[in-house]
Amino acid sequence: MRHAKVDKPFLVSVIILAIAGFFIFSSASLGLLARETSTYSSVTFKQTFFGLFLGTLAMLAISKINSQEFRKISLIFFVGSIILTLLVFIPGLGLEHGGAQRWIDLRFITFQPSEFLKIGFVLYLAAFLSHSKNNVSTISGGLVPLLSMLGVVGIILLAQPDTATFLVIASAGVSMFIVAGGKWRHMIAMGLTGLIMITVLAFARPYIMNRILTFFDPSRDAQGASYQIQQSLIAIGSGSVFGRGFGQSIQKFNFLPEPIGDSIFAVLSEEFGFIGAFILISLFVFFAVRGFKIATFAKDQFGRLVVVGLVILILTQAFINIGGMLGVIPLSGISLPFVSHGGTALFVALVEAGIILSISRRRT
Repeated sequence: MRHAKVDKPFLVSVIILAIAGFFIFSSASLGLLARETSTYSSVTFKQTFFGLFLGTLAMLAISKINSQEFRKISLIFFVGSIILTLLVFIPGLGLEHGGAQRWIDLRFITFQPSEFLKIGFVLYLAAFLSHSKNNVSTISGGLVPLLSMLGVVGIILLAQPDTATFLVIASAGVSMFIVAGGKWRHMIAMGLTGLIMITVLAFARPYIMNRILTFFDPSRDAQGASYQIQQSLIAIGSGSVFGRGFGQSIQKFNFLPEPIGDSIFAVLSEEFGFIGAFILISLFVFFAVRGFKIATFAKDQFGRLVVVGLVILILTQAFINIGGMLGVIPLSGISLPFVSHGGTALFVALVEAGIILSISRRRT
Protein backbone atom coordinates (compact mmCIF):
# COMPACT_ATOMS: atom_id res chain seq x y z
CA MET A 1 0.00 0.00 0.00
CA ARG A 2 1.15 3.53 -0.80
CA HIS A 3 0.00 6.62 1.07
CA ALA A 4 0.14 9.02 -1.85
CA LYS A 5 -1.03 12.47 -2.67
CA VAL A 6 -4.53 12.93 -3.98
CA ASP A 7 -5.22 12.14 -7.61
CA LYS A 8 -4.43 15.49 -9.25
CA PRO A 9 -6.22 14.94 -12.59
CA PHE A 10 -9.42 14.11 -10.72
CA LEU A 11 -8.99 17.14 -8.45
CA VAL A 12 -8.45 19.38 -11.49
CA SER A 13 -11.61 18.02 -13.16
CA VAL A 14 -13.63 18.84 -10.02
CA ILE A 15 -12.17 22.36 -9.79
CA ILE A 16 -12.92 23.05 -13.47
CA LEU A 17 -16.47 21.72 -13.12
CA ALA A 18 -17.07 23.84 -10.01
CA ILE A 19 -15.65 27.03 -11.57
CA ALA A 20 -17.39 26.49 -14.92
CA GLY A 21 -20.61 25.71 -13.06
CA PHE A 22 -20.33 28.92 -11.06
CA PHE A 23 -19.99 31.08 -14.19
CA ILE A 24 -22.84 29.28 -15.95
CA PHE A 25 -25.01 29.70 -12.85
CA SER A 26 -24.05 33.38 -12.57
CA SER A 27 -25.27 34.04 -16.10
CA ALA A 28 -28.43 31.94 -15.74
CA SER A 29 -29.33 33.64 -12.46
CA LEU A 30 -29.65 36.97 -14.27
CA GLY A 31 -32.95 35.60 -15.52
CA LEU A 32 -34.27 36.05 -11.99
CA LEU A 33 -34.01 39.82 -12.38
CA ALA A 34 -36.78 39.74 -14.98
CA ARG A 35 -39.19 38.03 -12.60
CA GLU A 36 -41.32 39.85 -10.08
CA THR A 37 -40.41 37.43 -7.31
CA SER A 38 -36.70 37.84 -7.90
CA THR A 39 -34.46 36.71 -5.06
CA TYR A 40 -31.27 37.23 -7.02
CA SER A 41 -29.04 38.41 -4.15
CA SER A 42 -30.16 35.68 -1.76
CA VAL A 43 -29.83 32.90 -4.34
CA THR A 44 -26.37 33.92 -5.54
CA PHE A 45 -25.09 34.40 -1.97
CA LYS A 46 -26.22 30.93 -0.87
CA GLN A 47 -24.77 29.33 -3.99
CA THR A 48 -21.45 31.12 -3.56
CA PHE A 49 -21.00 30.91 0.21
CA PHE A 50 -22.77 27.72 1.31
CA GLY A 51 -22.13 25.81 -1.89
CA LEU A 52 -18.87 26.84 -3.53
CA PHE A 53 -16.89 28.30 -0.60
CA LEU A 54 -17.88 25.97 2.25
CA GLY A 55 -18.07 23.02 -0.15
CA THR A 56 -14.49 23.58 -1.32
CA LEU A 57 -13.25 23.83 2.26
CA ALA A 58 -15.13 20.63 3.13
CA MET A 59 -13.70 18.82 0.09
CA LEU A 60 -10.13 19.75 1.00
CA ALA A 61 -10.64 18.80 4.66
CA ILE A 62 -12.31 15.46 3.87
CA SER A 63 -9.63 14.57 1.32
CA LYS A 64 -7.12 14.44 4.21
CA ILE A 65 -9.18 11.98 6.30
CA ASN A 66 -8.17 8.32 6.34
CA SER A 67 -10.75 6.63 4.13
CA GLN A 68 -11.22 3.83 6.69
CA GLU A 69 -12.93 6.35 8.95
CA PHE A 70 -15.82 6.46 6.48
CA ARG A 71 -16.41 2.74 7.04
CA LYS A 72 -16.64 3.27 10.80
CA ILE A 73 -19.34 5.94 10.53
CA SER A 74 -21.24 4.41 7.58
CA LEU A 75 -24.15 2.94 9.56
CA ILE A 76 -24.54 6.01 11.77
CA PHE A 77 -24.40 8.29 8.73
CA PHE A 78 -26.97 6.21 6.84
CA VAL A 79 -29.43 6.04 9.73
CA GLY A 80 -28.89 9.73 10.49
CA SER A 81 -29.51 10.71 6.86
CA ILE A 82 -32.73 8.68 6.85
CA ILE A 83 -33.97 10.44 9.98
CA LEU A 84 -32.95 13.81 8.52
CA THR A 85 -34.84 13.09 5.30
CA LEU A 86 -37.95 12.07 7.25
CA LEU A 87 -38.01 15.52 8.87
CA VAL A 88 -39.37 17.02 5.63
CA PHE A 89 -42.77 15.58 6.58
CA ILE A 90 -42.96 17.54 9.85
CA PRO A 91 -45.34 20.54 9.47
CA GLY A 92 -43.56 23.84 9.92
CA LEU A 93 -40.16 22.29 9.31
CA GLY A 94 -40.66 20.69 5.92
CA LEU A 95 -41.04 23.04 2.97
CA GLU A 96 -43.31 22.29 0.01
CA HIS A 97 -42.51 23.61 -3.45
CA GLY A 98 -44.11 22.65 -6.75
CA GLY A 99 -46.21 19.96 -5.10
CA ALA A 100 -43.19 18.21 -3.54
CA GLN A 101 -42.17 18.02 0.13
CA ARG A 102 -38.39 17.71 -0.25
CA TRP A 103 -36.83 20.54 1.74
CA ILE A 104 -36.18 21.50 5.35
CA ASP A 105 -36.58 25.19 6.15
CA LEU A 106 -34.42 26.47 9.00
CA ARG A 107 -35.34 30.08 8.16
CA PHE A 108 -31.73 31.14 7.58
CA ILE A 109 -31.15 28.30 5.11
CA THR A 110 -33.24 25.80 3.17
CA PHE A 111 -31.71 22.48 2.18
CA GLN A 112 -32.65 19.13 0.63
CA PRO A 113 -31.73 16.31 3.07
CA SER A 114 -31.93 13.63 0.37
CA GLU A 115 -28.55 14.94 -0.84
CA PHE A 116 -27.01 13.57 2.37
CA LEU A 117 -29.06 10.38 2.03
CA LYS A 118 -27.18 9.67 -1.23
CA ILE A 119 -23.84 9.66 0.60
CA GLY A 120 -25.23 7.68 3.54
CA PHE A 121 -26.63 4.99 1.24
CA VAL A 122 -23.38 4.60 -0.72
CA LEU A 123 -21.17 4.45 2.39
CA TYR A 124 -23.30 1.88 4.19
CA LEU A 125 -23.93 -0.29 1.12
CA ALA A 126 -20.17 -0.28 0.40
CA ALA A 127 -19.45 -1.30 4.01
CA PHE A 128 -22.05 -4.07 3.87
CA LEU A 129 -21.01 -5.48 0.49
CA SER A 130 -17.28 -5.41 1.34
CA HIS A 131 -18.05 -7.25 4.59
CA SER A 132 -20.29 -9.86 2.91
CA LYS A 133 -17.65 -10.71 0.26
CA ASN A 134 -18.50 -14.19 -1.12
CA ASN A 135 -22.13 -14.01 0.03
CA VAL A 136 -22.89 -11.10 -2.30
CA SER A 137 -23.73 -13.50 -5.14
CA THR A 138 -26.41 -15.22 -3.07
CA ILE A 139 -29.99 -14.05 -2.77
CA SER A 140 -29.98 -13.84 1.04
CA GLY A 141 -26.51 -12.34 1.34
CA GLY A 142 -26.64 -9.83 -1.50
CA LEU A 143 -29.89 -9.28 -3.37
CA VAL A 144 -32.27 -9.20 -0.39
CA PRO A 145 -30.17 -6.71 1.65
CA LEU A 146 -29.79 -4.46 -1.41
CA LEU A 147 -33.53 -4.55 -2.08
CA SER A 148 -34.23 -3.88 1.61
CA MET A 149 -32.02 -0.78 1.64
CA LEU A 150 -33.48 0.45 -1.64
CA GLY A 151 -36.95 -0.25 -0.28
CA VAL A 152 -36.44 1.95 2.77
CA VAL A 153 -34.95 4.76 0.67
CA GLY A 154 -37.62 4.35 -2.00
CA ILE A 155 -40.55 4.60 0.41
CA ILE A 156 -39.22 7.87 1.82
CA LEU A 157 -38.30 9.48 -1.51
CA LEU A 158 -41.39 8.37 -3.44
CA ALA A 159 -43.58 9.76 -0.66
CA GLN A 160 -42.09 13.26 -1.11
CA PRO A 161 -42.31 12.60 -4.16
CA ASP A 162 -38.76 12.54 -5.57
CA THR A 163 -38.68 9.76 -8.15
CA ALA A 164 -35.59 11.05 -9.96
CA THR A 165 -33.39 11.02 -6.85
CA PHE A 166 -34.51 7.49 -6.06
CA LEU A 167 -33.55 6.37 -9.59
CA VAL A 168 -30.13 7.97 -9.16
CA ILE A 169 -29.57 6.17 -5.84
CA ALA A 170 -30.85 2.90 -7.30
CA SER A 171 -28.40 3.23 -10.22
CA ALA A 172 -25.53 3.65 -7.78
CA GLY A 173 -26.71 0.68 -5.71
CA VAL A 174 -27.00 -1.62 -8.72
CA SER A 175 -23.56 -0.58 -10.02
CA MET A 176 -21.95 -1.24 -6.63
CA PHE A 177 -23.71 -4.61 -6.40
CA ILE A 178 -22.36 -5.68 -9.81
CA VAL A 179 -18.81 -4.56 -8.95
CA ALA A 180 -19.02 -6.44 -5.63
CA GLY A 181 -19.82 -9.70 -7.46
CA GLY A 182 -23.60 -9.71 -7.72
CA LYS A 183 -25.13 -11.99 -10.34
CA TRP A 184 -26.46 -10.54 -13.58
CA ARG A 185 -29.63 -12.61 -13.43
CA HIS A 186 -30.46 -10.89 -10.15
CA MET A 187 -29.94 -7.54 -11.88
CA ILE A 188 -32.22 -8.55 -14.75
CA ALA A 189 -34.91 -9.50 -12.25
CA MET A 190 -34.46 -6.14 -10.53
CA GLY A 191 -34.67 -4.34 -13.88
CA LEU A 192 -37.95 -6.03 -14.77
CA THR A 193 -39.30 -5.24 -11.32
CA GLY A 194 -38.24 -1.62 -11.78
CA LEU A 195 -40.07 -1.37 -15.11
CA ILE A 196 -43.23 -2.71 -13.49
CA MET A 197 -42.90 -0.18 -10.65
CA ILE A 198 -42.38 2.72 -13.06
CA THR A 199 -45.47 1.62 -15.01
CA VAL A 200 -47.53 1.51 -11.82
CA LEU A 201 -46.21 4.92 -10.74
CA ALA A 202 -47.03 6.38 -14.14
CA PHE A 203 -50.67 5.38 -13.79
CA ALA A 204 -50.78 6.35 -10.09
CA ARG A 205 -49.17 9.77 -10.53
CA PRO A 206 -50.38 11.85 -13.50
CA TYR A 207 -47.26 14.06 -13.61
CA ILE A 208 -45.09 11.02 -14.37
CA MET A 209 -47.46 9.90 -17.12
CA ASN A 210 -47.45 13.42 -18.58
CA ARG A 211 -43.65 13.42 -18.74
CA ILE A 212 -43.63 10.05 -20.50
CA LEU A 213 -46.31 11.13 -23.01
CA THR A 214 -44.48 14.41 -23.57
CA PHE A 215 -41.29 12.49 -24.28
CA PHE A 216 -42.98 10.52 -27.06
CA ASP A 217 -44.83 13.57 -28.40
CA PRO A 218 -43.13 16.88 -27.47
CA SER A 219 -45.74 18.84 -29.45
CA ARG A 220 -48.69 17.83 -27.26
CA ASP A 221 -49.95 20.43 -24.78
CA ALA A 222 -47.41 23.06 -25.87
CA GLN A 223 -48.50 25.52 -23.17
CA GLY A 224 -48.65 22.87 -20.47
CA ALA A 225 -46.78 19.60 -20.02
CA SER A 226 -44.62 20.13 -23.13
CA TYR A 227 -43.78 23.77 -22.45
CA GLN A 228 -40.43 23.19 -20.72
CA ILE A 229 -39.02 20.78 -23.29
CA GLN A 230 -40.11 23.01 -26.16
CA GLN A 231 -38.46 26.07 -24.62
CA SER A 232 -35.38 24.03 -23.84
CA LEU A 233 -35.04 22.83 -27.43
CA ILE A 234 -35.51 26.40 -28.69
CA ALA A 235 -32.69 27.58 -26.42
CA ILE A 236 -30.36 24.73 -27.39
CA GLY A 237 -31.11 25.12 -31.09
CA SER A 238 -30.62 28.88 -31.09
CA GLY A 239 -27.15 28.42 -29.59
CA SER A 240 -26.00 26.78 -32.82
CA VAL A 241 -22.28 25.90 -32.88
CA PHE A 242 -20.64 28.71 -30.92
CA GLY A 243 -23.59 30.20 -28.98
CA ARG A 244 -24.85 33.72 -28.47
CA GLY A 245 -22.11 34.56 -25.98
CA PHE A 246 -21.78 34.66 -22.20
CA GLY A 247 -24.80 36.34 -20.59
CA GLN A 248 -26.65 36.65 -23.91
CA SER A 249 -29.31 33.97 -23.43
CA ILE A 250 -32.82 35.14 -24.31
CA GLN A 251 -34.71 32.07 -23.11
CA LYS A 252 -33.68 32.53 -19.47
CA PHE A 253 -35.80 35.69 -19.33
CA ASN A 254 -39.42 34.61 -18.70
CA PHE A 255 -39.33 31.66 -21.11
CA LEU A 256 -37.41 28.76 -19.59
CA PRO A 257 -38.91 27.41 -16.36
CA GLU A 258 -36.24 27.12 -13.66
CA PRO A 259 -33.35 28.65 -15.68
CA ILE A 260 -31.04 28.21 -12.69
CA GLY A 261 -32.40 24.76 -11.88
CA ASP A 262 -33.01 21.80 -14.14
CA SER A 263 -33.11 24.02 -17.28
CA ILE A 264 -29.61 25.40 -16.81
CA PHE A 265 -28.07 23.13 -19.46
CA ALA A 266 -30.34 24.81 -22.01
CA VAL A 267 -29.01 28.22 -20.93
CA LEU A 268 -25.44 26.93 -21.28
CA SER A 269 -26.18 25.59 -24.77
CA GLU A 270 -27.78 28.85 -25.88
CA GLU A 271 -24.86 30.95 -24.69
CA PHE A 272 -21.95 28.66 -25.59
CA GLY A 273 -23.48 26.54 -28.34
CA PHE A 274 -22.61 23.00 -29.30
CA ILE A 275 -18.95 23.59 -28.41
CA GLY A 276 -19.75 24.66 -24.85
CA ALA A 277 -22.21 21.80 -24.31
CA PHE A 278 -19.69 19.30 -25.68
CA ILE A 279 -16.95 20.59 -23.37
CA LEU A 280 -19.19 20.33 -20.29
CA ILE A 281 -20.26 16.77 -21.18
CA SER A 282 -16.59 15.90 -21.80
CA LEU A 283 -15.71 17.21 -18.33
CA PHE A 284 -18.28 14.88 -16.76
CA VAL A 285 -16.95 11.98 -18.82
CA PHE A 286 -13.36 12.71 -17.74
CA PHE A 287 -14.55 13.05 -14.13
CA ALA A 288 -16.09 9.57 -14.38
CA VAL A 289 -13.17 7.93 -16.19
CA ARG A 290 -10.67 9.29 -13.69
CA GLY A 291 -12.95 8.29 -10.81
CA PHE A 292 -13.19 4.71 -12.09
CA LYS A 293 -9.40 4.62 -12.40
CA ILE A 294 -9.15 5.60 -8.74
CA ALA A 295 -11.57 2.77 -7.95
CA THR A 296 -9.40 0.32 -9.90
CA PHE A 297 -6.34 1.09 -7.80
CA ALA A 298 -8.15 1.47 -4.47
CA LYS A 299 -6.50 -0.41 -1.60
CA ASP A 300 -9.60 -2.32 -0.50
CA GLN A 301 -13.05 -3.34 -1.64
CA PHE A 302 -14.77 -0.77 0.55
CA GLY A 303 -12.90 2.13 -1.06
CA ARG A 304 -13.48 0.69 -4.53
CA LEU A 305 -17.23 0.41 -4.00
CA VAL A 306 -17.54 3.88 -2.45
CA VAL A 307 -15.81 5.49 -5.43
CA VAL A 308 -17.97 3.58 -7.93
CA GLY A 309 -21.13 4.54 -6.05
CA LEU A 310 -20.28 8.24 -5.75
CA VAL A 311 -19.14 8.54 -9.38
CA ILE A 312 -22.32 6.84 -10.60
CA LEU A 313 -24.42 9.16 -8.41
CA ILE A 314 -22.98 12.28 -10.03
CA LEU A 315 -22.71 10.87 -13.56
CA THR A 316 -26.26 9.46 -13.60
CA GLN A 317 -27.72 12.69 -12.27
CA ALA A 318 -25.81 14.74 -14.86
CA PHE A 319 -26.96 12.67 -17.79
CA ILE A 320 -30.57 12.42 -16.59
CA ASN A 321 -30.62 16.21 -16.49
CA ILE A 322 -28.86 16.69 -19.84
CA GLY A 323 -30.83 13.91 -21.52
CA GLY A 324 -34.09 15.48 -20.37
CA MET A 325 -33.13 18.88 -21.74
CA LEU A 326 -32.18 17.33 -25.09
CA GLY A 327 -35.39 15.33 -25.25
CA VAL A 328 -33.68 11.94 -25.43
CA ILE A 329 -35.24 10.82 -22.13
CA PRO A 330 -38.31 12.10 -20.22
CA LEU A 331 -37.88 15.25 -18.15
CA SER A 332 -37.20 14.56 -14.50
CA GLY A 333 -36.77 17.93 -12.80
CA ILE A 334 -33.42 16.83 -11.37
CA SER A 335 -30.59 19.36 -11.12
CA LEU A 336 -27.24 19.37 -12.95
CA PRO A 337 -24.37 18.60 -10.50
CA PHE A 338 -21.85 21.42 -9.91
CA VAL A 339 -23.92 23.78 -12.07
CA SER A 340 -27.58 24.11 -11.06
CA HIS A 341 -28.93 26.25 -8.23
CA GLY A 342 -28.74 24.61 -4.85
CA GLY A 343 -26.12 25.41 -2.26
CA THR A 344 -26.71 22.07 -0.51
CA ALA A 345 -26.40 20.12 -3.75
CA LEU A 346 -23.13 21.84 -4.66
CA PHE A 347 -21.79 21.41 -1.12
CA VAL A 348 -22.63 17.68 -1.15
CA ALA A 349 -21.15 17.17 -4.64
CA LEU A 350 -17.88 18.66 -3.40
CA VAL A 351 -18.03 16.52 -0.25
CA GLU A 352 -18.46 13.44 -2.47
CA ALA A 353 -15.43 14.55 -4.47
CA GLY A 354 -13.51 14.93 -1.19
CA ILE A 355 -14.32 11.34 -0.21
CA ILE A 356 -13.08 10.09 -3.60
CA LEU A 357 -9.90 12.14 -3.21
CA SER A 358 -9.37 10.64 0.25
CA ILE A 359 -9.64 7.13 -1.18
CA SER A 360 -7.23 8.06 -3.98
CA ARG A 361 -4.53 8.53 -1.32
CA ARG A 362 -4.70 4.85 -0.38
CA ARG A 363 -3.90 2.75 -3.42
CA THR A 364 -2.03 -0.42 -4.24
